[in-house]
Amino acid sequence: MLIKSLEELNKVKQQASEKVKIRQHRDAVQTNKNILVCGGTGCLASDSDKVAKNLEVILKARGLSDRIQVIRTGCFGFCEQGPIVKIEPDNVFYVRVGPKDAKDIVDVHLIKGSQVERLLYEDPQKKEKVHNQEDMTFYRKQLRVALRNCGLINPEDITEYIALDGYQALGKALTQMSPTGVIDVIKRSGLRGRGGGGFPTGLKWEITGKQENSQKYIICNADEGDPGAFMDRSILEGDPHSVIEAMAIGAYAIGAHMGIVYIRAEYPLAIARLTNALQQARDTGLLGKDIFGTGFSFDVKLKYGAGAFVCGEETALINSCEGKRGEPNYKPPYPAEEGYWGFPTCVNNVETFANIPVIMNRGADWFASMGTGKSKGTKVFALAGKINNVGLVEVPMGITLREIIFDIGGGIPHGRKFKAVQTGGPSGGVITEENLDTPIDYDGLLKIGTMMGSGGMIVMDEDDNMVNIAKFYLEFTMDEACGRCGPGRVGTKRLYEMLCKITSGEATMADLDAMKQLAGMVKDSALCGLCQTAPNPVISTMKYFWHEYLNFVQKEDHPHQEGKYVSKNKIGVKS
Repeated sequence: MLIKSLEELNKVKQQASEKVKIRQHRDAVQTNKNILVCGGTGCLASDSDKVAKNLEVILKARGLSDRIQVIRTGCFGFCEQGPIVKIEPDNVFYVRVGPKDAKDIVDVHLIKGSQVERLLYEDPQKKEKVHNQEDMTFYRKQLRVALRNCGLINPEDITEYIALDGYQALGKALTQMSPTGVIDVIKRSGLRGRGGGGFPTGLKWEITGKQENSQKYIICNADEGDPGAFMDRSILEGDPHSVIEAMAIGAYAIGAHMGIVYIRAEYPLAIARLTNALQQARDTGLLGKDIFGTGFSFDVKLKYGAGAFVCGEETALINSCEGKRGEPNYKPPYPAEEGYWGFPTCVNNVETFANIPVIMNRGADWFASMGTGKSKGTKVFALAGKINNVGLVEVPMGITLREIIFDIGGGIPHGRKFKAVQTGGPSGGVITEENLDTPIDYDGLLKIGTMMGSGGMIVMDEDDNMVNIAKFYLEFTMDEACGRCGPGRVGTKRLYEMLCKITSGEATMADLDAMKQLAGMVKDSALCGLCQTAPNPVISTMKYFWHEYLNFVQKEDHPHQEGKYVSKNKIGVKS
């Protein structure tokens, strides 16, 4: 199958739409059904592939294979409840399904028409089984844009992606729009980088596009390294073509003909599915020379990272792509001016790219209608820690933390009390109960001392000690610092040593003052964003949980047990 024009793409779409229409148009009298089985990393680790194989064997034995198909999809997002099996068009959502449950799904649900009650999700608050996915609180407030195809299509079948408007945006851009027209759409949409920095995507494309150089590159940053974060991995596992299509659109906009996906080697499933998708795109003519007969040529190659967190910073990433030590450069020049091998280079992360095709298809105004003033669209978060509903959630910008944690997340397990939530991973800070009604957007989080980051969100309960939490993150950033600058190489180590001294009960009030001073120095003088933000967990926990630091300090050293101590750096608060 070779697609040389938009007309040929539309013919493939029309033919392929039969594959997915059962999952889109729910009809109570429909006799054909699809069984969607989660094929994400988490569910595969819990034997979801054995579930799928057992379903196929039993369907064949019952003579049902001709009208009931088993589809291996990407992640549904509700990782806490995996392995997940969904029956369409019934919209029935089965959780924690084991290989032995396949027989009952076929015999009870598909043959007798009754639901398998024990496999249905139970609402943790109402203590009732949920018979329809639309009634699940986990999904009710979500709005899936970047994750729109994850859990819906087979990521290893390009025709299923095409059936859901796949590569339409690329065709439209190449045949009907100029590069500046494409950039204008992305600028007007208000899309900002989802990798942590929040830089306007359209502006980054515009700056790179204006560079007068015949050789340019576009790079997808898939080096997701935050503890507890798995947004980008899930998109690549569940919808790799959306990223490939977006990279081609971006390449056309900036004038590039080669793209790179920099992905950590410890993501084997994402690599396998991305490699398969790239080959399918080449085989169909959607990558390579003369795409859609327009004369535009573009291809993508993979570069593997060894798991260094610092390589999430774009100049360190580029150095690693070139085979050099993965450490950041001084700026300027910025990659848009001098990047990969000295050529203008645009770097965007996976989630940012995943938004591009749907923005092109549905329009800038549609995307800009979601979110808040300077934070448009949706954001994917990896919700983890002390929370009932662990998983991936995608919500409109502006939703509150309270809604995510208690409505979507289902609250804190075992009746424990909420204490704090860490956003932004090691680069972010903690948010306490008093700020739970803060709207989640770039500016709102900065105002309360944390950041959006790439989307990690770790919830803590009353049993967690915040000094130990800060020490955990400092140990991570200390180990991951590249060592190029003194504040990063030495400063993070000294901060970690101070935290160890505090938690061992050997610290004095002078140590707390010294740590506050050092945290500010590292924040203001480190070379790159990794170490500039490394002190954030210390600064935020000292701000909101000062009394927990005091509890570790030698008692004879602080006659402030009445809550009267104020340090020289004004970090003391009434305990």
